[in-house]
Amino acid sequence: MSLDSTKRVNINIGSKVEVVQKQDQRNGNLTSGIVKRILTNAQNHPHGIKVMLDSGIVGRVKKIIL
Repeated sequence: MSLDSTKRVNINIGSKVEVVQKQDQRNGNLTSGIVKRILTNAQNHPHGIKVMLDSGIVGRVKKIIL
């Protein structure tokens, strides 16, 4: 079972996630990390919630690692 990555309520600061960066949207490469900031203000977004990872990488959450 996995949480829906398009809903902001499922993502918390400190959550381990996999994101797709803007330049990787075509090839689908995912980058994993820990959420530092949640950048999407809306409650949901069809392409995934935009976050900043501890490493400074910004991307849309594609997978929440439980």
